[in-house]
Amino acid sequence: MIDQKAKELGRLIGQSDEYKALKRSNDGLGADKDSVTMLRRMEELRTNAQRMIEAGEEPTAEMEREMDELLGRVQVNASYQQAVVAQENFDKLMMQVNNWIAEGIKSGAASPIITLS
Repeated sequence: MIDQKAKELGRLIGQSDEYKALKRSNDGLGADKDSVTMLRRMEELRTNAQRMIEAGEEPTAEMEREMDELLGRVQVNASYQQAVVAQENFDKLMMQVNNWIAEGIKSGAASPIITLS
């Protein structure tokens, strides 16, 4: 029963405007080769910096400079901005869904009557 309701909720979320916008924006971002290249390089720098910190070393000034430069370039990219906005809107939807689920749990726990529908 719960699995069926969860699948139905997932189907409805997948049909939501927020999810559709997120999918479109992610597809658009993935097709933007410049953005993909910059994001991959940023991830590589972040990973390398994290490893250095874990080894007790400081990331180099060159790494920090490159990261700042890449961040500045990617943040003004239209496809990246669209993806960020779409992700934020989808996250808001999911927070609301979680609140509704929490409300349902609370009211279900308070109800002495067990229902299966």
